[in-house]
Amino acid sequence: MGRDLSPKYKRSRREGIDLHPDLDKTGTAKSPLIRKGYAPGAHGAKGGFVKITSYGKQLREKQKTKRIYGILEKQFKNYYKKAIKREGDTGEGMLSLLESRLDNVVYRLGFAKTRPAARQMVGHGHIMVNGKKSAIPSTHISIGAEIEVKPSVAEKELFKARVKEIDRQAPDWMTKENFKGKVLANPSLDDIKQIVDVRQIIEFYSR
Repeated sequence: MGRDLSPKYKRSRREGIDLHPDLDKTGTAKSPLIRKGYAPGAHGAKGGFVKITSYGKQLREKQKTKRIYGILEKQFKNYYKKAIKREGDTGEGMLSLLESRLDNVVYRLGFAKTRPAARQMVGHGHIMVNGKKSAIPSTHISIGAEIEVKPSVAEKELFKARVKEIDRQAPDWMTKENFKGKVLANPSLDDIKQIVDVRQIIEFYSR
């Protein structure tokens, strides 16, 4: 199955969270949950977000997290398999792997407004890792790695204006100066844990 190309607002309503909250900061659009606070489909308006089984909760949490990071099923399950082999908590290991993706790091540094935009930046070759161009969004970024927007892109006034508008501070596990960032430690998971119940995902794959 290919990448989900359905409207982003419909996906947000399906998962019960705003998957792209940064799109609403300019005041040009309202959260899809404010506009229509119920699930899409013929029965959504009547029943709101209906109660579901334990399996259903696990499935929805998995689907929601896949959509947050923009990852397809096969690759997402591979992160689970890698997390099992790591020491420590499997759920935290899985989230750490997801947060360490290059496209997510670019997003966290504020070089792109959304994760899809960050993925596009990487895919177009606009990002350098340790001085070399890296065009693979899923590239794992390790502690000590330096991430930089390609100078030819960073020098453009339009890009500078967009980054200034985003105005996103780097998380505590990275430093940021102008259009360069550096990973100092393993990802802090506090923010993502507020919207993702990774235990449900682990239970889903452990069945």
